[in-house]
Amino acid sequence: MIGRLNHVAIAVKDLEASTALYRDTLGARVSQPQPEPEHGVTVVFVELPNTKIELLEPLGADSPIAKFLERNADGGIHHICYEVDDILAARDRLKAQGARILGSGEPRIGAHGKPVLFLHPKDFLGTLVELEQA
Repeated sequence: MIGRLNHVAIAVKDLEASTALYRDTLGARVSQPQPEPEHGVTVVFVELPNTKIELLEPLGADSPIAKFLERNADGGIHHICYEVDDILAARDRLKAQGARILGSGEPRIGAHGKPVLFLHPKDFLGTLVELEQA
């Protein structure tokens, strides 16, 4: 069902400093900051040959990333994202197998302009999983 790894998301306190670290210290190609108000974050994508790293900074006090950073003051890996061919079929299959879909259970448009869903970390080895339609 899952396809390739789309990205690993890292929550950061300071997007500008984090971007500079990846760009200037590690020599990576980094996108421009992209506000995602529906998800409560501003994102930057670090382009790698085989995947991406998504840097997430809170956008507002109600951001889920702000809550994550309260518990993890230095930041850290927030979630991993896998591609799926059909997000609704994947959702229905996962629900039938007992997995919990976060939020309303309906896909929302993610930072790449494609439908996404998040799966409860307690159902996936303590890891928040995002599915993105390929």
